Amino acid sequence: MKSSGPGSMTIGDVAGRFGLATHVLRHWEAEGLLSPARDAGGRRRYTEADVTRVAVILRAKQAGLSLEVIRVMITEPARRHFVLRGEAEALRGRIAAAQESLALMECALGCDHEDVMECPHFHRALAEQSAAFSGRMEGVGRGEDVRTD
Repeated sequence: MKSSGPGSMTIGDVAGRFGLATHVLRHWEAEGLLSPARDAGGRRRYTEADVTRVAVILRAKQAGLSLEVIRVMITEPARRHFVLRGEAEALRGRIAAAQESLALMECALGCDHEDVMECPHFHRALAEQSAAFSGRMEGVGRGEDVRTD
């Protein structure tokens, strides 16, 4: 189905633009993330503002945000900063962990030993990362690192 007016797109148009199934857009609508207009026949009509919102939702999901957090981010200005501060800190932690994993992979790639598990340089890098991880995990599981929203 083709768009029927300037600035108006069908659910198929929008889904195709982002490589999504149409049911994903319907689900996001049911979750309160999207609210496209309807034409006289009851069919969804998406504007460029709706398309921008879809792009924001996808980027937020890529960052690891839940649909509930995304809904708060785009529909509840009063709570947005509070919720996003916690999510930003969690994302920083995931990025740091990914960077540490990448550094360990690069260490293994640069290893000349036949068995990387026998490489003293790899063991040293792993021990340093393990010590840092253990330090970050102190208190977790004992109620000392509980985040409240």
